[in-house]
Amino acid sequence: MNTNNLFLTLCGILAACALSASASAQQQKKPADSTQQKKSNEPADSSKKSATPADSTQKKSASPTDQAVLLGQFGDWGAYRATPGGKKICFALSKPTSSASEPSGRNRDPSYAFVSTRPSEKVKNEVSIIVGYQQKAGQDASASIGSARYAMYTQNDGAWIKNAAEEVQMVETMRKGSDLVVKSESAKGTKTTDTYSLKGIGQALDKLAEECK
Repeated sequence: MNTNNLFLTLCGILAACALSASASAQQQKKPADSTQQKKSNEPADSSKKSATPADSTQKKSASPTDQAVLLGQFGDWGAYRATPGGKKICFALSKPTSSASEPSGRNRDPSYAFVSTRPSEKVKNEVSIIVGYQQKAGQDASASIGSARYAMYTQNDGAWIKNAAEEVQMVETMRKGSDLVVKSESAKGTKTTDTYSLKGIGQALDKLAEECK
């Protein structure tokens, strides 16, 4: 993968909306084990990046689609195009159809699942999750589609597939699956389970491929 990750992509969109939790980060790879690599982000300085932790007073956040053009709604997934900094990006986005937390009742920002394509960086179909709270440092999240399970590297309120070599397989599994289940834990110990419907994801990704070549 190339330098910038989802936070940089969304920063250009969300900054125009004055999103208090907008973020900017650079992607780097760290070894997951002796043969595999994972993705990580260098956090931007504190004046540019902030995350709203769970258990705090919830702030009203702008939607990441506010400064994007809707290319089409396909089932539970929308396909969008945006041009932050003059560079075209396309992304498919969905919100959870159900969420559960333990303990229950703690505040969190909205969560989203993204699959993004950035032609200028030669990035195609990158899977990212925004969980809506500061995650527990050093602990992976997980994403499951049916019996397939993928470890997700976490950084602040974002999560990315840990083993980059599995990303193509994960996207294909999403195309064939019915639900994506994301589990994570906040810095304050709240465990969450978000379920995303995968209805329409295949059509949304096909639209991104048409628009962002």
